[in-house]
Amino acid sequence: MDWNTHIMNNIPLVGYSDKLSARPGDEISFKVSSSLKSAISVKLVRSINADPNPNGSGIVENDASEYFSPTSISSQDQPFYPGSYGLAVDQLSANPKSFISLSAVVYPTLAVKHEQTILALGNVEICVDEHGCAAVKVGDSKVSVASAMNFKHWYRVKASISVDGQVSISQEPLGYQLGTPALTNLESVCGGTYSGHVSIGARMTDKIASNFYNGKIEAPQIMIDGEVLAAWDLSEEISTQRVKALVGPDIVLQNFPTRAVTSSDWDGSEMCWRHKPAHYAAIHFHEDDIYDFEWNTSFTFRIPAIMASGVYVMRIECDGNQDAMPFYVCPPLGKPSAKLCVLISTFTYSIYGNHARPDYDASWQQRIKEWDAYPHNAAVYPQYGLSTYNCHTDGSGICHASHRRPLLNLRPGYITFGDTPCSGLRHFQADSHLISWLHAKNIEYDVITDAELQQDGLEAIAGYDAVVTGTHPEYHTEQTLDALRDYRDNGGALHYLGGNGFYWRVARHTENDSLLEIRRAEGGIRAWEAEPGEYYNAFDGTYGGLWRRNGRPPQSLVGVGFTAQGEFYGSSYQRKCYAPQFDWVFEGIEGDVLGDFGFSGNGAAGFELDHLDKNLGSLTETTLLAQSGSQNSEFVLVPEEQLTHMSTLHGRADENVLTADMIYFKVAGGGSVFSVGSITFCGSLPWNNYDNNISRLLENVLLKSINS
Repeated sequence: MDWNTHIMNNIPLVGYSDKLSARPGDEISFKVSSSLKSAISVKLVRSINADPNPNGSGIVENDASEYFSPTSISSQDQPFYPGSYGLAVDQLSANPKSFISLSAVVYPTLAVKHEQTILALGNVEICVDEHGCAAVKVGDSKVSVASAMNFKHWYRVKASISVDGQVSISQEPLGYQLGTPALTNLESVCGGTYSGHVSIGARMTDKIASNFYNGKIEAPQIMIDGEVLAAWDLSEEISTQRVKALVGPDIVLQNFPTRAVTSSDWDGSEMCWRHKPAHYAAIHFHEDDIYDFEWNTSFTFRIPAIMASGVYVMRIECDGNQDAMPFYVCPPLGKPSAKLCVLISTFTYSIYGNHARPDYDASWQQRIKEWDAYPHNAAVYPQYGLSTYNCHTDGSGICHASHRRPLLNLRPGYITFGDTPCSGLRHFQADSHLISWLHAKNIEYDVITDAELQQDGLEAIAGYDAVVTGTHPEYHTEQTLDALRDYRDNGGALHYLGGNGFYWRVARHTENDSLLEIRRAEGGIRAWEAEPGEYYNAFDGTYGGLWRRNGRPPQSLVGVGFTAQGEFYGSSYQRKCYAPQFDWVFEGIEGDVLGDFGFSGNGAAGFELDHLDKNLGSLTETTLLAQSGSQNSEFVLVPEEQLTHMSTLHGRADENVLTADMIYFKVAGGGSVFSVGSITFCGSLPWNNYDNNISRLLENVLLKSINS
């Protein structure tokens, strides 16, 4: 990928905030980049509905100028620089009497049409040349070995430069592979300078990095006259972005390259980097790593004490170009302003942030234009950093995510599926169906996001009679799951209104709380799979992958768990429970067919389905209220449910598992759980101006929870 070409094609007006949520008294910084010349107008609105579909209400936003007076700011074009590397904190100077050598162990992963710097000091470096061969550069001179390295194999690369300009470069294959060392004869060069900030994985020119290396680097070292001048053990302090030097200056990593990856000594004897760090003494660098843009602050907003909890959007406009930066206002800790709490899945939003879907097509722009929807798509602008559902240019999975960059799919009016007969929404926009329903029903609510749940635990939600999730609370940490479990077990009413929730484990970085890590270990519906030996998170050392693989399947929390997935299609539920003690759930509803309509998949039970399973933690006392009928032929079981081509886990027939299960149960502590088992459920709430049987059913359930 030619990143320079992409960067020339930037969005004219775009921004982001340093926080996605805040409480009264907190300050949010907004970072805006504009290539335009005019002043930028700024206004605050409260988001009610982010669905641009004209067959519904369209986007609904209320003026919020009582909290933030409309203003204007100057246009400023703010650059950003993809590519990860390491840079020494202090300068290093070398004055060899005889020779200087640079060496490293490398595992290249991508062929490009330019040099890829491995280790550099001053104007001297070792690199992979444009032909895939190890090379040494001294000023404008370059000497390469004759044979290219095999990708995804380990090599020791070493260059020696004498004071009289004689250089040699060697490339030695390591491990169990065919091949012989490659070595150049001595050649003469001139012009070497040996002072400056050492860089690993990129070349530095006037403080700008370039010629990024793609692959793993291990054991970088600089020697002078046979003595070590600088060396780094990359197995140290893996959870940080700092590499302590064995000798010489420490290294600070830029743009968060991937740590806790296997190095040349890894032999499969240990899968956890914490147990044998020497087998994880490498860092994987990528030319497209970028997570925190670190833009200058354009303006700030301090949340006033009188500001109502809810979903807000800071809108900016300049010369006909617009952008919108959503954020959430939470109540003061321990001081709920409503009986109901809406839990916003900001971790999931970030993990999916800038997902460039492979099925994106330019023809979608016709609908986007007709609906006046958000026009930009990450598939067209990959330079803003893609999601953990995409891969790096070298084919390795993207395992880091951050909201401190423009997230194009976190915008009102963004359409995920542009060729469906429904609205085609997910995440922020799909969750607005629930928000708009609460406003239509005049049900007061507060919002709390994953960030508050992570930081404050149970205290963040303890004061609420009921907690509801959105459509897709998929990604969680141990702390957020603990808080929800403790809320339920201490008398809280937990309402899981989505599908494929509580599925993947993520870790949060201790040095940058916007940064999340996902390791897609064994099992699960996955866009990529982690390499063998790389299943443990670097950020906290925990085993990554599915919560089910970590002994906490979703069924143990909410009674149902992800079982089946299909196209963005939804069917209806069929009522299954006729016990008199549950008549209150169906009060005011005629017939047994529920939700054969909707703005998401055209049905309340669709796309991603959750099923109850007592083998995975669903309680025996769980009541099946309703269940979806047979899905179309496109629906398949998730991999962890399929044992062979003709047998499923626990021996159940596919048709008995490919269902969305709507359930209810109570726990010993007095708490209760209502789960709908479908990601498209909330899309049915606004149908027919909020007058439908799914709307009535949820109203029955919620009002009982907050009025009892």
